[in-house]
Amino acid sequence: MFVLGIDPGLSTLGYGVVESRGHKLRAVAAGVIRTAPGTPIGERLVELHRDLDDLIGEHQPDEAAVEQVFVNRNLQTATSVGRASGVVLLTLAQHRLHIAEYSPSAVKRALTGYGKADKTQMQKVVAMRLGLPEIPSPADAADALAIALCHIQSAPAERLAGRTG
Repeated sequence: MFVLGIDPGLSTLGYGVVESRGHKLRAVAAGVIRTAPGTPIGERLVELHRDLDDLIGEHQPDEAAVEQVFVNRNLQTATSVGRASGVVLLTLAQHRLHIAEYSPSAVKRALTGYGKADKTQMQKVVAMRLGLPEIPSPADAADALAIALCHIQSAPAERLAGRTG
């Protein structure tokens, strides 16, 4: 099974594709989609949609996991992430992918057992679980791999075993 993990963002959207075969995990792809801050919002959202659509076409994931938008102190950041997240959910739904959403603390708890783990701890766990020689970079790609791992670990085994697409 291939799981696409996504860390939504308007300027930088992280993605990671993880293959799960039994207990074996393998990072298939990880990276970021960037949009230019000076570009009009509509064009940036179209770019996210197009690039994510291409990514899904290339890797053909079976399921997708997305980090839930959380409201922080910066309303402008929360709004732009919310817009990007909407485009992500739409694009995934257009591909008829099962979509799971996880809060940042749920991802941390699933991977480290502690919902307030710091970024360095998370990145080290991702590298270790996927057998990577170094911490994935940039951080948004590492976060996306963590989200995919969280889904693989957290999704009910019956649904995963019976999923046909």
